[in-house]
Amino acid sequence: MTSQERVLVSLNHHEPDRVPVDLSGYRSSGIAAIAYPKLRVALGLEPRTVDVYDPVQQLAICHEDVLDRLGVDTVELGRAFCLEDKWWVNWTLPDGTPCRMPVWAQPERAGTEWVVRAPSGRVMARMPEQSVTFDQAYWPFLDGAEDLSRIEELFPEHMWTGMPSPPGPSVREPEELAAGARALRASTDRAIIALFGGNLFEMGQFFYRMDNFLMMLAGEPQRVHRFLDALVEIHMRSLERLLAAVGPYIDVIVFGDDLGAQNSPQISPRMYREFFKPRHAMMWARARQLANVKVMLHSCGALRPLLPDLIDAGLDAINPVQISCRGMEAEGLKRDFGKDLAFWGGGCDTQSILPRGTPAQVREHVLHQCDVLGHGGGFVFQQVHNIMANVPPENILAMYAAVREYDTWVRD
Repeated sequence: MTSQERVLVSLNHHEPDRVPVDLSGYRSSGIAAIAYPKLRVALGLEPRTVDVYDPVQQLAICHEDVLDRLGVDTVELGRAFCLEDKWWVNWTLPDGTPCRMPVWAQPERAGTEWVVRAPSGRVMARMPEQSVTFDQAYWPFLDGAEDLSRIEELFPEHMWTGMPSPPGPSVREPEELAAGARALRASTDRAIIALFGGNLFEMGQFFYRMDNFLMMLAGEPQRVHRFLDALVEIHMRSLERLLAAVGPYIDVIVFGDDLGAQNSPQISPRMYREFFKPRHAMMWARARQLANVKVMLHSCGALRPLLPDLIDAGLDAINPVQISCRGMEAEGLKRDFGKDLAFWGGGCDTQSILPRGTPAQVREHVLHQCDVLGHGGGFVFQQVHNIMANVPPENILAMYAAVREYDTWVRD
């Protein structure tokens, strides 16, 4: 099978020739820029410039030689853009590694921390000393100056939408977007993933701050509905523009909404059904009307109580499958939801095993996860969330070697 075929066969709940693998196909399956040069050394590859495609989480663009060596079957649509040097600016990672950041997210020093400014000049993100990621520093509706007509106008003013991955502001016209997607499709047999976002729950947190938005959900439901209605109008227009341009060239579209915490969802199933399920269903159905795509939701945490409603809303795949959370054990998820939902992730625990285990422990864990999740398809291997800066390269190699070992074991 080609990589594209392998991914789509598995998402259609059939068992492919081997377990499909994702690395850096979207903003939560990547590798920290600090860890990336060490991985290249461990693979015996020559040094390459570290380009940070996700400024907030400081994730590295993985070069083709790494993707080939690790058997990766995916590529993010953004890799078709910002190929010229003019879109990058030199910077230095917190450990002293030279890198390049997107020019629209250039950090500047402010005392003992780094900051990124919005187009208005306001500080929208901060990174304190000893940190390796940026934190949100501005919430547009925090001070009570709520103006729903300005939501889209304010996207560049807060961190998660103001510090985008490529193409970011490098693309102005739909024709440019379509040309990049067409060129990427012609150059690769990997499954192409388009990041859309379409965040609802999280966007409320981005605008009002988490504590305030949670209180609004509980105490001011009509105010929340007005905000979400205005937001969905924006998302639907953006979705139609995106898929009109790239729909023929992509395979998976990724929406985002971190609904879970470590031990439970952040909201009840009742609250999900009232505020978010109808709007998710609307966007996901429209995506399928516009393009032949699989719909995936990125949502961390303990999601099990919400999975029946997410499936009912039309979800094809969930990631990153945070198996260390309550109720998210792979055996139960595969048994209870594997017929209707594909698991894009859950392949290796990134909270404890990948950063702190031995290579032998990583191997044993990955073999088990593949054995549970891989049968019958419905599984794309990905470590749970990004490979962080402190992960030893030998553990990364052990993780991918175990996936290949599982494939050999199953075929034999």
